[in-house]
Amino acid sequence: MFGKDAGIPEGDSRQTSILAQGCRFEGTVQATGTFRIEGEFKGTIGTPETLVIGKTGVVHASVKVQNAVIAGQLYGDITAENKIELQSGSRVEGDITTKRLVIDEGVFFEGRCSMGGGRKTGSEGQATPRNAQAKPAAPAGNPAGK
Repeated sequence: MFGKDAGIPEGDSRQTSILAQGCRFEGTVQATGTFRIEGEFKGTIGTPETLVIGKTGVVHASVKVQNAVIAGQLYGDITAENKIELQSGSRVEGDITTKRLVIDEGVFFEGRCSMGGGRKTGSEGQATPRNAQAKPAAPAGNPAGK
């Protein structure tokens, strides 16, 4: 009666954890599957396959997930392995790191965004633009500029 549900294996990505509207929670959450927030959360969120912040959700957290769908408010940095979707009416104040980003019209975003894999860096540690062309080296015995 109160045992584990035989239909959903432990750690299955179809699991959904919910922090309902009217609930407040402060701390660290490690979840599998989907974690949906409709209430208020403060702390750290890590490892869910998908984080969903509903329209009534307010999150003050550092977030590391696979995917995120944000319709409410997020205050803090978010890193998503695959994709972040900012839905119309959402508010994000913090830095975003992801491979893919979708921003609907009517989103408030204040922060920095980093997308894609790390680019190769030049000799000074500066990122080299993907479309930049290398400058040819000066011929031997001919100092550059002469």
